[in-house]
Amino acid sequence: MHRNVDTSLTGRIGRVTGRIGPGTIGEVMLPYRGGTSAFHAYPYDKVSEYAVGEKVMVIYFEPPQTVFVEELPDVLREE
Repeated sequence: MHRNVDTSLTGRIGRVTGRIGPGTIGEVMLPYRGGTSAFHAYPYDKVSEYAVGEKVMVIYFEPPQTVFVEELPDVLREE
């Protein structure tokens, strides 16, 4: 992890558009700078998998376009 961490995306919720899992480069769409952008995505715990369409939360942002994500907490899930 870097000393000057950019936290602008930490806690943001995005939708998986390319399967995320160990050993793969996934993709997630996130609200960013007044629009929506695609980011390369990896599981933060290095073992979880997320299917296309799932919502995930950004835990760490590594500029310019990489995020590490976790499962959306139950409290933020829609019923």
